[in-house]
Amino acid sequence: MASIQLKDRLQAAEDWILANPNPPQKWPWTWLYKTGRSLYALIRDVLSGQLTLHAMSLVYTTLLSIVPLLALSFSVLKALGVHQKMEPFLYQFFQPMGPQGIEMAERILGFVDNIKVGVLGSVGLGLLVYTVISLVQKVERSFNMIWRVPEMRSMAQRFSNYLSVIMVGPLLMVSAIGATATVFSSDMMQTLMAVEPFGSLFVAISRFTPFFLVVAAFTFVYIFIPNTRVKFRYAFLAGLIAGVSWQAAGMIFASFVAGSTKYAAIYSGFAVGIILLIWIYLNWMILLLGASLSYYMQNPGSVAKRREVQLAPELQERVALALMWMVARPFSRGEPAPQQESLEYQMHVPGEITRNISDKLIRAGLLSLAGRNGDQLVPGRALDLITVGNVLQAVRRDEDRVVERLPVQSMPERLLELSSGREDVSFSELLR
Repeated sequence: MASIQLKDRLQAAEDWILANPNPPQKWPWTWLYKTGRSLYALIRDVLSGQLTLHAMSLVYTTLLSIVPLLALSFSVLKALGVHQKMEPFLYQFFQPMGPQGIEMAERILGFVDNIKVGVLGSVGLGLLVYTVISLVQKVERSFNMIWRVPEMRSMAQRFSNYLSVIMVGPLLMVSAIGATATVFSSDMMQTLMAVEPFGSLFVAISRFTPFFLVVAAFTFVYIFIPNTRVKFRYAFLAGLIAGVSWQAAGMIFASFVAGSTKYAAIYSGFAVGIILLIWIYLNWMILLLGASLSYYMQNPGSVAKRREVQLAPELQERVALALMWMVARPFSRGEPAPQQESLEYQMHVPGEITRNISDKLIRAGLLSLAGRNGDQLVPGRALDLITVGNVLQAVRRDEDRVVERLPVQSMPERLLELSSGREDVSFSELLR
């Protein structure tokens, strides 16, 4: 009895999250509602295994490309003589692994120092660049999977964008560190620091500077990597949560490593490698979960029971009619044409479904793209020439012409006629 009641309560909570036609409109219930939907979607994605598979794939690629990545990133910094300022960030990454992590960071830096780009030759340099680009390409593929983006950047865009970020990004971080140090060492700041509570405040800010840089790095990745437009506020909020999670995971993992003497006894020399794999996997999971969080915050209508929503005929017809109505009404009143993104937000339906249906209506000539950026929708012809039947016919049409393969000769003609007319005729009547 208790299990049945618990199941009913869980089902009621799921219905409130997924199928609530009247979501809360007042704070803090709106915040709780959106948070509950995002957590539901994140747990669903983790349990489905998509994020874990991509994280494991990125772990393997990271092991292959970490040395070439650092070599290219440090090449510009070495030329300017400021590469030592980036080394603390590498030590901070491996710090949760304990003394063995510090030793591993020193070995990696030793490998990077031993790489002589000038003696690699054209083939060796090409392989070095390809290894680094393949890592960022896999990251983009994972982010595009999260953001439901079907196409990746072109090869020319990948080459230019990836290399510019890999080589210029560390230089910007070093510049930010240098600018922060210059500001804190100025005479005006020293005078303010001598006055309380400004002194304690500035000391606390200086201690949190690495954390702020981590949050900035997460935010930048969430905006730049997906091949779509990501709003800054959602990327920053996801970056802040991912940065806090990364710091918390580092402290928890450090305590785990401190008590992992049993693993060293079991795996001997392989224990360091296994701990490294687990730590890299946790980092990638945090990064991908943050990307998923930014997606669901920007697209709340994409939260559904399944990650890939089934295109049921009922759903397609209702969305098509609602979409046509929401475009025709402002057009008849002489109001500005609505943006497709705003329509998706108002309909509380996953964006890939509305885009699929709007593309069908555009190809049928019932809708047209307008606006400076081509992201607004207007009727494709006069409203008195667009009927409800036209919209339903456009949605039901088999554009791939697969229906023509059906063996119609083995079915009665009346059955085919009734498929678009009366639907209350039983099969026993047809067989008679």
